[in-house]
Amino acid sequence: MAATRQKLSPFEMNLRMLKEELSKQDPVILSIVVAVAVVLLTIVIYKLVARGKGGRNAVLLVGLSGSGKTLLFSRLLFNKGASTFTSIKENVGSYVTLNKKTISIVDIPGNVRQRQQYLDQYQTQARGLVFVIDSATFQKEVKEVAEYLYNILSDAIIYKMSPKLLVMCNKQDITLSKSSNVIKTQLEKEINTVRKTKAAALGSTDDSSSSSGVFLGKKDKPFEFAHLSKYKVEFVECSAKPEADEEEPEIGPLQEWLASRV
Repeated sequence: MAATRQKLSPFEMNLRMLKEELSKQDPVILSIVVAVAVVLLTIVIYKLVARGKGGRNAVLLVGLSGSGKTLLFSRLLFNKGASTFTSIKENVGSYVTLNKKTISIVDIPGNVRQRQQYLDQYQTQARGLVFVIDSATFQKEVKEVAEYLYNILSDAIIYKMSPKLLVMCNKQDITLSKSSNVIKTQLEKEINTVRKTKAAALGSTDDSSSSSGVFLGKKDKPFEFAHLSKYKVEFVECSAKPEADEEEPEIGPLQEWLASRV
């Protein structure tokens, strides 16, 4: 008995016809068609990616209370100082960069009770993070600064979004303030300690899934900011300065970063 001929679906029939037509074409013309198709596909993918980033148009100002975030926010958006106070809610405003891009600046409160609430609210919108440090009081706050920065960067959602990070060493106009190089070195040492402590605490529990954080840096090596390639970490020195100060604020490095990196 003759074998039953397999019936092709409409899709399979069209595919076979397409193959037959392509086999009849000039190889040169065919290569041009393929090249054009690749270019068109690349453009479509680029637009889709750009559209996905369109919802991430914010730069978050984070750091401990008293580091100068709200003053910095006022300097950026209104070019004036502001009375220093502990923020109890976020400040949000539009900022036009030096190269005429409009972005959203969000000043996240630094107090322990509220900072995580607002960070959770805005983290998916962040294209950049500016971690503000009080260079004058850094020596006595280094442990708290390191733990807060570690918690931000090891957050699973933020790590996935991988916003660019600028560590702004503020209040450089104050006598005995620490330089950015000193702050970077001490932060690396302290974050290495925080990482060990958290790893040990996690290892002492039976449920390793209880933590949603990620491991920062390279395993079996001391922590270095250079290992955080996802965040493209940079350090700068600035001085926002209150309005009463007769000298101009020194926030140029931040303005340049906002224009070229975000």
